[in-house]
Amino acid sequence: MPTPTLRTLARELGLSRTTLSDALRGSPRVKAETVARVRAAAKAAGYERNPLTGAVMSQLRRSRGQQFRGVLAVLDLVEPGHPPLAARYNDSLMSGISARADDLGFKVERFVVGPEGLTLQRLDTILHTRGIQGLIILPAVGFPDLSALSWNRYTAVYADYFIDHPPLHCVCSDHYRSMIALLHELHERGYRRPGLFMEISLDERLQFRWEGAFLALQKYLPDITEVPALQLREITREAFQAWFRQHNPDVVLGHFPEAMDWMKACGAKMPKSHAFVCLNSLRTSGDCATLDFQTPVLGGRACELVIGQLLHNEFGVPSQPSLTTIPARLIEGPTLRPVKAGAAKAAR
Repeated sequence: MPTPTLRTLARELGLSRTTLSDALRGSPRVKAETVARVRAAAKAAGYERNPLTGAVMSQLRRSRGQQFRGVLAVLDLVEPGHPPLAARYNDSLMSGISARADDLGFKVERFVVGPEGLTLQRLDTILHTRGIQGLIILPAVGFPDLSALSWNRYTAVYADYFIDHPPLHCVCSDHYRSMIALLHELHERGYRRPGLFMEISLDERLQFRWEGAFLALQKYLPDITEVPALQLREITREAFQAWFRQHNPDVVLGHFPEAMDWMKACGAKMPKSHAFVCLNSLRTSGDCATLDFQTPVLGGRACELVIGQLLHNEFGVPSQPSLTTIPARLIEGPTLRPVKAGAAKAAR
């Protein structure tokens, strides 16, 4: 049988092509019973609408033949008292999203959602009116709930570990693998008493991947002295220094660069006697060794996934959400002694 087209379906149903097209994309201008009848007939005939094709033709008509540029929406879920650090992380992701979208012929628009921005209902209306269907959601504080959006219209990627409401494809840094690689690197450089300090909330939202990798390598790396991790709801100078003096780790891993001053106050001389590695380069200013999450790369990958889903006509909440991860990379700094040439040669 010939492949069904918009023209043949419209003729069989006794409708105009415009009405048929509006019904297939769920336009409020078409009665609900007509929408249901059209979609049932299209499904029975094996017709699949490609919304990106319609967007291309509409854009070409409006731009009088100029180059088509699709639009992706980036959602920034801002809560009151949004930490500046999280804003830096999201801005860095945004730079990667924008650059990769431009490479692939798309524009990006950022929408702020929250008490000082748009409501989900208002956002839903704007996206539907403008025909924007590809969404990239920036990491949010806590566990966001975006169930109120009309997900049958959209395809999306969340730029963090996981989201449950609704469950979507995710792209994020591979914290577990990054910690494993970092500890192997430190071991090669001769460190045998690694110590980890962290506020519980920073690892809790990652399902304790930092601590899990740290504990595993403490157990399996040879000649390692196990230093108990310092994990508290709030890391204070007093608690850190008591832990540092008691266990004397030769290399300290954590998110707070101010720990370098706390270590020095305890007599540490970096990198001669002790070392420090910050677990987030966005918290530093080049004054220590640190891990770079490669956030522009993460943003670019999220962009690629969303555009791929658009091109494959994949809309709605995925039946099997996936997780794409990219490991962080170590940036050398004055708080970490370099690997010795002989040790590097032996390791190879």
